[in-house]
Amino acid sequence: MKRALLLLVLLTGCRATAPRIGTIYVSDETANVVHVIDSASLTERGRIAVGGRPRGMAVSPDRRMLYVALGNDNRIAAIDLAKGRVVGLLPCGPDPETIAISPDGHTLYAANENDNLLSIVDIASRRVTREVPVGGEPEGTAVSPDGKLVIQASETASMVHVIDASAAKVIDNLMVDTRPRSVAFTPDGRRFWVSSEVRATVTMFDSATRRRIGRIDFTQLLPDNRPDGENLQAVGITFTRDGNRAFVALGRGKLVAEIDPKRLALVRTFPVGWRAWHLALSPDDHYLYTANGLSGDVTAIDLVHNRVVDRVRVDGRPWGIVVL
Repeated sequence: MKRALLLLVLLTGCRATAPRIGTIYVSDETANVVHVIDSASLTERGRIAVGGRPRGMAVSPDRRMLYVALGNDNRIAAIDLAKGRVVGLLPCGPDPETIAISPDGHTLYAANENDNLLSIVDIASRRVTREVPVGGEPEGTAVSPDGKLVIQASETASMVHVIDASAAKVIDNLMVDTRPRSVAFTPDGRRFWVSSEVRATVTMFDSATRRRIGRIDFTQLLPDNRPDGENLQAVGITFTRDGNRAFVALGRGKLVAEIDPKRLALVRTFPVGWRAWHLALSPDDHYLYTANGLSGDVTAIDLVHNRVVDRVRVDGRPWGIVVL
């Protein structure tokens, strides 16, 4: 009897879902709030009012502050995570969409979509210290792990600009596919990936040489007989902390693709909500969450067993997502 019970426990444990840890923060560009979701129960436990059209988000290195770009208010909201409310506002130039924080936590970089600028903000003094001209409709901002490079994508230019962070100057311009949306460095900083929404591709570059080292075209890898309104797009990108797994949100395609970063090959896809725009990993890398703008929900994916396990409705239009 004891052996049978032990066998049942072992078998059940093999199929059990890993425990969920962390708190999920989701920016909602129509509700003008950040949703606060308990990951253990996948229930919304609160909303933080932030201002007009919140989209891009970034977390301070000490995990105490969450910064949110407010496109309609032309500023950045600073949320004290312990207090659960906005405690300050940063200037940033017009229509900020994506933001990134330097590794030392002193500087915030904001893409100003209307003015074709990258604004550099000193967080302590709450002032814009420099502006870097870039291509049309900048979106997709990333800082290298060593803080030396900033990569800024420009949608209408189909280009990414490599910026020397200390000099605040563009040192290289790299062509990519149509409407680049997101930029992400690999955890070791040796490469950066750029997604292109319209072409549904991701292009990989060497950080030191800025040479293109790879490209993935999802329209060639996935079936093309998709229903109307579910066209493939390449948007958010994230990596596990060890750099061994990469994930790309495929927008209206209702999918997330897993990519092997070493082979630059498609591993699998996960079904998620409609217009999965951005995604984020749990602190232990066991779960992946997507913000689904048109279905108004968040999808949870168990990466231990590689399966979708749940979905939480938040309404509005989820855009950015962070898990802490």
